[in-house]
Amino acid sequence: MNKVATRFLAASTMSLCLSPAATLAQETPRSDKHYVGLLATTIEHRSIGEISKEDTWSQAGTLVIGGHLNDLIHAEVRLGGGYKDADINSDFTLAVDYYGSWYMGLHYPVGEIGNVYAQAGFTHISGEATLDNPDERRNREFQEFGEDYPSSSFSFSWIAGIDFKLIDSMYLVLEGGKLFEDTDTSANAFQFSSGIRYEF
Repeated sequence: MNKVATRFLAASTMSLCLSPAATLAQETPRSDKHYVGLLATTIEHRSIGEISKEDTWSQAGTLVIGGHLNDLIHAEVRLGGGYKDADINSDFTLAVDYYGSWYMGLHYPVGEIGNVYAQAGFTHISGEATLDNPDERRNREFQEFGEDYPSSSFSFSWIAGIDFKLIDSMYLVLEGGKLFEDTDTSANAFQFSSGIRYEF
């Protein structure tokens, strides 16, 4: 048997042996994957007060758990907890204790770098408003806030974002959207997050 035939036979045998392994190593379709994420979230509280419509910031951490229903649609739940309160002035503070959200959304690949996505759902939020010296002139506009903040604990919310693939199954996430609106006081809050998501 000549050298060319020997090499061809050896290469063919090697290919046949490696074929099953390559098939098993193929990437799992995205529609069969789930994901978890950990995000640092900044919450912008807007329209605080009847007159001044103050704007202030607080911070929270968010855990994301979700799954891909198909190649374009996903559903997820989020659990968050506040760790830095929003100070309006030296007398008035807003605190977000915890929140839970449910979202359904669409994601679309942008080449090989990642995906853009948008999602909508509902959020349950629990927090408190602390007002010292309520009779001070500067604090009168905040008297409409009760101890519970927001007073309407369920709200419609939405998020739009982009993720960038770092390594296999690991993504850097950047996103923003509306967290809640308080129907009693017209205060509302927007969420801006960044963090890591892992798909499995």
